[in-house]
This record gives sequence, C-alpha cells and structure tokens, in this order.
Amino acid sequence: MKKKVFLIIVGCVVSFGIFVFLYQYIRVKTAKVEVTLVEHLIVEFGEKKKISDFVLKMNGDHMEDQEILFDKVGKKKLSFSYKNDDHIRVNYQFEVEVVDTVKPLIWLGNRYRVKKDREIDFTKEILCGDNYDKRPKCEVEGTYDVHTVGDYPLVFKATDSSGNESIQPFILTVYEPVQVEEEVPVEDTRVDFLEYVKNYKSENTQIGLDLSSHQGEVDFGKLKEAGVEFVILRVGSKSAKGKYFLDQKFKRNMEEAQKYDIPVGVYFYSYAENVMSAKKEAEWVLKQIQPYEVMLPVVFDWEEWNYFNYYHVSFYELNRMAESFIKVVEDASYQGMLYSSKSYLESIWEPFDQVWLAHYTSKTNYSGKYQFWQLTSNGKVDGVEGPVDINVYYPNVK
Repeated sequence: MKKKVFLIIVGCVVSFGIFVFLYQYIRVKTAKVEVTLVEHLIVEFGEKKKISDFVLKMNGDHMEDQEILFDKVGKKKLSFSYKNDDHIRVNYQFEVEVVDTVKPLIWLGNRYRVKKDREIDFTKEILCGDNYDKRPKCEVEGTYDVHTVGDYPLVFKATDSSGNESIQPFILTVYEPVQVEEEVPVEDTRVDFLEYVKNYKSENTQIGLDLSSHQGEVDFGKLKEAGVEFVILRVGSKSAKGKYFLDQKFKRNMEEAQKYDIPVGVYFYSYAENVMSAKKEAEWVLKQIQPYEVMLPVVFDWEEWNYFNYYHVSFYELNRMAESFIKVVEDASYQGMLYSSKSYLESIWEPFDQVWLAHYTSKTNYSGKYQFWQLTSNGKVDGVEGPVDINVYYPNVK
C-alpha cells in the first residue's frame, strides 16, 4: 500500500513538473518580442560597440548588454535577452555587417631617391600596409631605368581585400653619387645636458637618458653629478634567428644606476611577428629584470618600419602585439609602455595610455598623451663619451 501511495505521489510530482515545463515553454514561445533596431546595421572593423547601440526600442527592459569587438570583416550574428512587458525573459537575435572602409597606407613622399645602378623593389622597400589586410596588393605603375640618371614620374598603388585603394604619385630620382676627394672633419654638434635641464626642468618634470651598449662604459657617478634624474636601459633584443640576447651593458648599467640611486626603466627592442611572440618577449624581459628594482616603465619598442612589408602583419595585429606585451608586463605589477616616433604614433599606432614619444624638436606638437618625451639623440653629458638620447619625464601625467 505504501509503495502504491509513493508511486502515485511520484507520478503527481513528475506530471506537475512536466506541466510547469510545458507551461513555461509555451509561455516563452508565445511571448511577445518587439525590437526596433537602428536603420543601418553596419560596423567598422576594429570598433567596439554595445548591443544597446543597435537597439532603438523594445517592449520591455532589463536588457543583457555587453560590449562587442568587431575584429573580422563580414556578417556577424549578435543576440541578447531582456524582460518583456509581461516579465518574461525573451531572446532576440540579429545580424550586422562588419566593413573595412580604411584605405591602405603608403609611407612615401613626393620624391624617392635611388643611387644609379642600384636595383630596387618598391613593394618591399616602401612601407605598404593596411589596418585589416596582412598583405594588401602593392604595385608601382610607370617605367624607369636605375642605370640612367634622371627623374621618372611613377605611381604607387595599394589595394586591400575590401577594395579600398590608395594612390601616391611620386618622382623617382636616379642619381650619380658624388665622389668625395677628402674627408671633412666632423663637427661636434651635440647639445649639453645642462641646456636641456635649463629649458625643460621644472617641478613637474625630470630630465634623464636612455642607454644601451651603444654608449659604451658609462660613468654613473658623473651622471649623478650632472643631475641625471633617471635612466631607461635597453634590456636586450632578439637576433636574426630569433634568439634572445641581453644587452652587453645591461647588468652593469642596472647595477651602477642602482648603486647611485638613479631610478630605472627598461626597454626591449622587439622583432615580434605576432601576438604570441610579443607575449614571449615580455616574459623574457620579466625574467631579466626580476632581480632588480625597476620603478619606471617596461617599454615595448618595435621599429621595424623599413622591413614592415616582410612581416606580413596588419596594423590591427601590430597594435595587438604591443597591447599583449604591455598586458603581460602589467599583470606582473610593472608599468607597461609603448615607444614610438610622432609620425608612427599618429599614423599607425592606436591611442595607448602610456607612451614614450620620440620627437626630435625643441617643442613637440604631438597632440596625444605621453609620459616620456625623447627630444634628441644628439645630447652630450659628462659620463658618456658619444652622443646620447635625452628625455623629459612627466610623472604627473596619468
């Protein structure tokens, strides 16, 4: 008898459960869904948008919103849920078109000079890149003869996979090198460190140097006496075969800087080809600096512009490389930073929060945010034999 009662109870529970399930299923299936989207469901490649940016109105609220990165050209399905006016959570799906309307970039002026008899492949030597395509179509139209001195009107054309086209007319000048009869003494045009202190030092700035093995044996005691307030040291780089190497003077420079209480930052000269290699570079750097106190930024320095076409990366991917390097560094509680010159910062790099600007001028007109400014490579300071880079640091810029 008890068993029979138990089975009846179980049957009732199961039946009730099925009833509830069917009720809820039918209720959701027949729930009213009224969503009005924006007229043009088109998004530019690389943009970040929220789901709500596409929704004009809906019959309800409590929308599950999220930010989406549109990192691939083509159609992309999006979905979200919300509670309608009957308090039923419903789902809605729609599709947007991700497009690329940005023209490829041709890094070329109005004139390009080549020595007589030097063979040239413009599609390799002139930077031709795109925000989306790793290999935009790059070609030169016109005829020329590198064995004959003269001016040749040519056109450089770049086309990406979305059909965006850039055209740059230029003059190819083939010239005969001038024979120098005798060596002319080189005049020392270096500007003294104290001049930069006089012109740029304030309560909101610090003046310092960046150093590598190119500066040879540096006397840090003399740097301290000269008023150098910080140094940024090259920690290392990679060989042509991809093998990491430590800058020959890194350990000595680091130990000497800390001996004289000069705050230190470091930079890595990168040859990264993709996001993964940039992350590995950052991990290698962290191992090298672990024994030392690095109070200033750990910098990603990628300058392979003359060989950019060989890398077959898009500008988007290049930015992700820098972003990845910096993230690895910041996850390890250091301050990450991007180094680049004004022209590339304005044309290729996306805005980064932490920037070391290279612009060799007395007054920069760079409008982006930066914390360090490398304003010359031709400085002179007691303690360094040859030319040295001089930098201004703005500690209060966040």
